Amino acid sequence: MKLQMHSIHFDADRKLIDFIQKKADKLDTFYDQIIDGEVFMRLDKNDNMANKIVEIKLNVPGKQFFAKNQSDSFEAAADEAVEGLRRQIKKYKEKLVLARQ
Repeated sequence: MKLQMHSIHFDADRKLIDFIQKKADKLDTFYDQIIDGEVFMRLDKNDNMANKIVEIKLNVPGKQFFAKNQSDSFEAAADEAVEGLRRQIKKYKEKLVLARQ
């Protein structure tokens, strides 16, 4: 799946980008009609440790999925965001199956 990566207020290293790409590629096993997506990695300006935000937008035919998560590391935030997308995709597929009956 083609993902556009955007790092806001910092430069993301290759390792982080590859990690997020690998996690997002696993979503193809749940739904093979994902067209593309965008990932926004942002550093929040608050004082607490959980200041890393990851937002993921996925485009599928006729719909768009979105997940946002904030954590103390980009890896953890990406992990949770991908998990949220997986749940959304699963729910969407169940609705598609019910609609076809």
